[in-house]
Amino acid sequence: MLDGSKALRRAIIDVFDHPVLARCQLHKIRNVQDHLPQKMRSTVAKKMRAAYHADSALAAQAQLEALARELERTHPSAANSLREGLAETLTVLRLGVPPTLARTLRSTNAIESMISICRDHAGNVKRWRNANMALRWCAAGMVEAGKQFRRVNGHLHLRSLRAALERHVATENVSAPCQDQTVTAA
Repeated sequence: MLDGSKALRRAIIDVFDHPVLARCQLHKIRNVQDHLPQKMRSTVAKKMRAAYHADSALAAQAQLEALARELERTHPSAANSLREGLAETLTVLRLGVPPTLARTLRSTNAIESMISICRDHAGNVKRWRNANMALRWCAAGMVEAGKQFRRVNGHLHLRSLRAALERHVATENVSAPCQDQTVTAA
């Protein structure tokens, strides 16, 4: 789950073999709203939320692209913001995750909460001595954050998420062209 950081996206693509990238839908709605006048924000947000709750990723994409075309005439920067990373905002829907788990996965809030708690915990350190010290404090912060975690909504569907991710990676491997073979022309 990403929040739109290009550097983080690049790092994930460079490190993992078959990453499944998803963007935070709440951040996307806020980003689009930032390009709109106050009176239009709630209407556009409502249309985006409806699209993100569509029956299929294809239907959602059609609704969001129609909204982008509508915004293009009067607010092109909002339309561009909506189009940027659009496919990645539909990953959860595309995977067919059950609604209770999808509600948790649509947002980066859980991750951001943990990071905030770790940051607050590490704020007690006045002088960092080395990388191991930073790792220890990060781990201690995560343990502290873990005390505040509640059960993930839809946790009973985590197996179906895993199966969906495995199917996604398998279809990606079948359809991806092989680029590591040497071809010699006669």
